[in-house]
Amino acid sequence: MASLSVGSLGEYLREQRRSAQLSLRQLADAAGVSNPYLSQIERGLRKPSAEVLQQVAKALRISAETLYVRAGILDERERDELETPAVILADPSLTERQKQVLLQIYESFRKENGPAVDPGTPGDEQPPAPGPQDQ
Repeated sequence: MASLSVGSLGEYLREQRRSAQLSLRQLADAAGVSNPYLSQIERGLRKPSAEVLQQVAKALRISAETLYVRAGILDERERDELETPAVILADPSLTERQKQVLLQIYESFRKENGPAVDPGTPGDEQPPAPGPQDQ
């Protein structure tokens, strides 16, 4: 799990709120949380739950997974695995049938390519090819 970085979460939320041109009170109302609680989150004094982050993300119209990563609830690799299907399902320009077909294609490509390998993980190295001295 990623390390806790509540301060950067708060700064990020403040940036997103300002770019959405919402006051703290407007965002708190839209997310269904109290104004003082949201202020404490933005100032890095409180660590919100996943449910609160989801409500705030919905009110800001941003990815909840991005907030989960910033809050240390989800690591970056987990987010990547969740975000693509969520984006496909949320696209209003696609029919339900199109969404299902895209998800099936996406999953088949992921299975075909195998699990993602972190290049920095020990033990994942391939043995060296035999050189002329080994023959």
